[in-house]
Amino acid sequence: MRKLTIDGKVIQDDGNCYVIAEIGHNHQGKLETAKEMFKVAKECGADAVKLQKRNNRELFTAAGYNRAYDNSNSYGATYGEHREFLEFGEAEFKELKAYAAEIGITMFATAFDFSSADFLEDLDMPAFKMASGDLKNIPLLTHVAKFQKPMIISTGGGTMEDVNRAYDAIMPINQQLCILQCTAGYPADFEELNLSVISTFRERFANTTIGLSSHDNGIAMALAAYMLGARLVEKHFTLNHTLKGTDHAFSLEPTGFRKMVRDLERVQVAIGNGVKQTYESEVAPIIKMGKKLVAARDLPAGYTIQREDLAIKSPGDALPPYEIDKVIGRVTREAMKEDDDITFKALNGSESLAETVS
Repeated sequence: MRKLTIDGKVIQDDGNCYVIAEIGHNHQGKLETAKEMFKVAKECGADAVKLQKRNNRELFTAAGYNRAYDNSNSYGATYGEHREFLEFGEAEFKELKAYAAEIGITMFATAFDFSSADFLEDLDMPAFKMASGDLKNIPLLTHVAKFQKPMIISTGGGTMEDVNRAYDAIMPINQQLCILQCTAGYPADFEELNLSVISTFRERFANTTIGLSSHDNGIAMALAAYMLGARLVEKHFTLNHTLKGTDHAFSLEPTGFRKMVRDLERVQVAIGNGVKQTYESEVAPIIKMGKKLVAARDLPAGYTIQREDLAIKSPGDALPPYEIDKVIGRVTREAMKEDDDITFKALNGSESLAETVS
C-alpha cells in the first residue's frame, strides 16, 4: 500500500492530495515577504510551503558564479551576486521554521548541494525535496537518503532510465519516497506535460507515492493528475504575477491557489465508491423529469390494451416505461380516462411477467 507521512500528515491513495506551495525565491530575499507568503499559503489550504537552499560557491563553477547577469530580473551584476541576494541563511531559516510551526503549516526546502543538505538536516527539516536537475546526481540523492526523512524527487528532463536509477539508489537506504512527474519548462507547454507518466510511475513503482510538480499556467492539470493517481502536487506560488523574478509569471496567485486546493478536495470526495446508486437528492428530480405509462385515450372496461393505447408522459411517479411489454395484451378491469396511470392493479393478471407466464 502506498503511504508516505510528512510531518505527521499521511498521504495515501484513498486520501486527499498533499499540496505544496513552492515559494522558492519568490520572497525576493525578504524575510517578511516570506512570512506573508507562508500565511497566505496556509489560508489558501496548502499543506506545506517549500523554500530552496543553495551554497552558491559550492554549487556553481567560478565561471558560472561570476558570469554577467544583466536583465530585468537580476538582483546583482553577476549570477553569483544575484543568487546570494536571494539566499536565506541560518537565522532566516530558523525564524521561518518557527513561524511555520506557529501558524500550523509544514516547511521544508530543496537541497541543491551537499552542504545545503547538511544545513537543512541540522535544522531538522521534516522532508527533503530534490530538484529535477539532481535526478542524475546519485551521490547527492544517496547522501540525503541517509537522513531517513521523506524524500520528494522531481523528474523533469529525465528518462525512465534516469528515474529507475534514482529509485534503485534511494530505496535500499530510505523507502520514504515520492516521485513527481515533472516537465522542466518554465512554464511548461500543455502538450509536454505528459500526465500519463503518472500512470506509468504508479505501475512501475507499485508501493511508492506518486505526484506532480506542475509548471503549467493554471489549476486544471492538478485535478487531472489526482484522477490519474497523483497524491502530492507541488505548485509555484506568488503574491503577485508582476513581481520581479523569473518564477512569478507562471506561479499561482492566492486566488488561483485557493481554487486549486478547493477543487482537489472536491474531486477526492466526488470520486465516490464506484457503486452506481440512486441518492436521496435525486429522487424528486427524477420523478419530475422521468416518465410513466398512461392511457393514451379513454378506454372502456374489458378492453385489451394495444401499443397505441399507451402514452409515455411525465412525471415518472407510476409504472415505468420499461414495463410496457408486460402491459400490452392485458385487459382493463374498469374504464380508464386519458392520462390515467397504467397500473397492474387496473389490469387483469399479476404484476410479474414470470407469474403471468406460469
